Amino acid sequence: MSDVMHPISVKALLNWILEEFKREGTVFGVRRFFKADPNKTMSLFGEQMEVPVGPAAGPHTQLAQNIVAAYLTGARFFELKTVQTIDGENLNVSKPCINARDEGYNVEWSTELTVPKAYEEYVKAWFILKLLSREFDLGSPDGFIFNMSVGYNLEGIKTPKIQNYIDQMQDATNTPIWAECLAAAREMLPRFTRIDEDYLEQISPHVSRSITLSTMHGCPPKEIERIAMHLLTEKYLNTFIKCNPTLLGYDYARKTMDALGYDYMDFDEEHFLADLQYEDAVPMLKRLQGQADHQHLNFGVKITNTFPLGIKQNELPGEEMYMSGRSLFPLSIAVAKKLSDAFHGKLQISYCGGADIFNIKDLFEAGIWPITVATVLLKPGSYQRITQIANLLSSLPYPTHVQVDLEKLSRLVAKAGQQAHYQKPIKLPITPKIEEKLPLLDCYTAPCRGTGGCPIDQDVPAYLRYVSEGKYLDALKVIVDRNPLPFITGTICAHPCQTKCTRQFYEGAIDIRGVKLEAAEHAYDELIATMEKPERKADAPKTAVVGGGPAGLSAAYLLAREGMPVTVFEKADKMGGVCSQVVPEFRISMESVQKDIDLASFMGAEFKNGQSAPDLNQLHAQGYTNVIYAIGAWHHRNLKLTHGTAINSLEFLKATRNDDMQHNPYGEHIVVVGGGNTAMDCVRVAKRLPGVKKASLVYRRNKRNMPADEDELYAALDDGVDFLELLSPVSLENGQLTCEIMELGERDASGRRKPMSTGKYTKVPADTVVSAVGESIDTRYYQHVGIQLDDRGLVASNPQTLETNLDHVYVIGDGNRGPATIVEAIADATRAAKNICAIHNEHYEQTNLNIDRAEPRSKRGIMVTPETPMTQAGRCLECSTICESCVDVCPNRANIVVNVNGDPQIMHIDRMCNECGNCETFCPYSSAPYKDKFTLFNSEADFYDSTNAGFFVKDAANKECLVRVGDVVETINLDETTMDIPNGLLDMMDTVIDDYSYCLAD
Repeated sequence: MSDVMHPISVKALLNWILEEFKREGTVFGVRRFFKADPNKTMSLFGEQMEVPVGPAAGPHTQLAQNIVAAYLTGARFFELKTVQTIDGENLNVSKPCINARDEGYNVEWSTELTVPKAYEEYVKAWFILKLLSREFDLGSPDGFIFNMSVGYNLEGIKTPKIQNYIDQMQDATNTPIWAECLAAAREMLPRFTRIDEDYLEQISPHVSRSITLSTMHGCPPKEIERIAMHLLTEKYLNTFIKCNPTLLGYDYARKTMDALGYDYMDFDEEHFLADLQYEDAVPMLKRLQGQADHQHLNFGVKITNTFPLGIKQNELPGEEMYMSGRSLFPLSIAVAKKLSDAFHGKLQISYCGGADIFNIKDLFEAGIWPITVATVLLKPGSYQRITQIANLLSSLPYPTHVQVDLEKLSRLVAKAGQQAHYQKPIKLPITPKIEEKLPLLDCYTAPCRGTGGCPIDQDVPAYLRYVSEGKYLDALKVIVDRNPLPFITGTICAHPCQTKCTRQFYEGAIDIRGVKLEAAEHAYDELIATMEKPERKADAPKTAVVGGGPAGLSAAYLLAREGMPVTVFEKADKMGGVCSQVVPEFRISMESVQKDIDLASFMGAEFKNGQSAPDLNQLHAQGYTNVIYAIGAWHHRNLKLTHGTAINSLEFLKATRNDDMQHNPYGEHIVVVGGGNTAMDCVRVAKRLPGVKKASLVYRRNKRNMPADEDELYAALDDGVDFLELLSPVSLENGQLTCEIMELGERDASGRRKPMSTGKYTKVPADTVVSAVGESIDTRYYQHVGIQLDDRGLVASNPQTLETNLDHVYVIGDGNRGPATIVEAIADATRAAKNICAIHNEHYEQTNLNIDRAEPRSKRGIMVTPETPMTQAGRCLECSTICESCVDVCPNRANIVVNVNGDPQIMHIDRMCNECGNCETFCPYSSAPYKDKFTLFNSEADFYDSTNAGFFVKDAANKECLVRVGDVVETINLDETTMDIPNGLLDMMDTVIDDYSYCLAD
């Protein structure tokens, strides 16, 4: 496919808008329109804006439809994408060019269109907004402002191409595109309800009276001043000058980024030395301010340009990229403070640099406006996020003059260095994508359930919805349908579902685990009271389960629920495995574990505690047809020290749990070696033991590269554990643990940075060293009974059934996987149980809950704030009902919803796509919608320039289409084809021609 966008004519745009609104009640996918308060406006550049917010120069102001979408959602200040002499095909932007997974990165800097084409897009957008503001009664036709952006040097700006652009933006009267806009509107007058000829004649051709100067990094201050003087004195334009975080100096920027967890960002002093210096900037800006005042023009600064970084981890193609989003805010707001101090609050600041719903009120109340946003609009919710921001800002008093409140701005700078919102998590994020590939049809899915999400395919959206409605019993029924351990998993599950949660792209993933526990705690007694004991099946084969931990309990529950006779053998005095013997009581109580045990007991499982299970032959002799081994990873890896010994982490945890942490035979200084969850448990226990002065954790990597779950790391930090990073233990002598100091090298196969020796050493006080360097499987028992191992040293079994080389003998949990999570143990138990008998699960999907798609769609773009509180369960976006993330996040609206026989399907429109890659980032599948969704082409040449599955309509009247599916390309008649193509795709093409013909026009 080509990455060249083909702009849509103004006539086709107007037809699209009117037809889509008539059919769907939407425009370019926007479902909620913002209506401005008619009594509130702000004055700027001699113009009025109803709300001082809008999209920054970037992907959301490149095409006319992008600007329309932004206006409909509440934008009233538009910083148009930068134009420069290098344009069109000569620009050579690498693709993909955007990565907004968390902080934003981009490798694009100005419009990808030619300057004349960009000009036409801006005029079309201006004209259409004049029509829509009145037709849809969204606000005053004069209630929004277009702000030009140009770069990057005076020579380029003085070329005829850029001079014509600037002049014609100031007055479009005699341009062909203005005539085209008028002609198209006149032709469509009968289709408007509030537009007439008189109104068209009154539309102002003065598209922009202001300009923002963007200079490439390294532009000398004299050059910047010459350009600004040209714009002020020769073009008579209200002017903003973009200023960069490099004004802060390298040391400040590096220290700030490191302190906030962005230490992995690669930048050096080069740009800081070459860019505009603060001591040059202030006198220059004062001179320009004086010139602007003399000419009665507005002048100010635009903060901030994006921050240049080296590309080191393949974030995007190329060698250098620009950073934006929440990570830029602490730098941008510091620039605003530094310049505001120099001007005593009298310098106008147009702000962009991590502005979002969480800080925009503080920004505005500090006297900073207008405010533009970019990275937040690249995330799910996209343009619709502007609505919440516009509603918030329009509820505040509007200032009448420029005055930055220096005290409020100082507080904002301080907050930016302290609030969690601006800090990178300790652990770098896991990929949010599931392993499946994107299907052409019916692609909506809940990634929390998908591969890499929940191993037991738990109906997460269903129980979240029930909890949000207060229907705890219904929620718990959904949970226990597939999950026999609601209390254990609701408390200490590794919750991989949360790493896939789409809500993480808003204000953070839903606490799915916590909602599960909420349901269990509220409805457990009622569940027990309402459940019926299953009838024992006559002559059903007996099953022995060896091991009473999470895997064994799960297998027992599932089999007993189906009426199968099952007995669990556990050599410890109580069931629960690590949950009852090892995991500290403060993490999960025995009372909670017992409730899960009681569920299996209720179903009819028999328990035999306090004795080892009979061997395999004896179990068969006792009538057990099936044997499931669910033995945990109790074999401890040794920490090798040249002197001294470390104690076993599991023995340490068992001893302290049995003793209820009442006694301390370990001394005042306890050091735990390791970086996993077991290590976190050990050091948190050590911290609680009486008489302990210091509990330290020693690990050869840093926190970011520890294998422990992030919430376990934070819990240890909250407990006051002393983290001693980049240390490798060598010997323990005389109460001192000698450690080699390590440094981090390149990343290994796991993605973690490898620890490298430095040859330097340090000592750590240590009365006792606890070794938590991992557990493993003791396979001698399996080999003893004749179970074969694979080349990894794990049990060899059928991956679908987990049956070993011995008939009717299964190994699940740790024995199958190596040290596994609890939910993986449940998944294994389910797989083995399904091979023994039929396991009957319900399917709680949209049909069961009867969800109106309008409801989850209404949550799109709404962030949780004090003004818009939501419960954890209520935050669910219900992706199993509707997804449409690729529709949300496309700046150009190139992915659309086509309702085919009542079902929403996603179609990609080739001509509107520039392959920015943003839809790939946020699609839950391991795919890219711009490549992998069924694609509409608007020319035969574009069709053959692509490999996408898709179609070009050659003759709409006769429904003749050129179609590609897989490797087959044919010209077909939709009513008569014999081509091997799914009916759903035929229906989609038929529907596009009949109901979405506005997508076909040029």
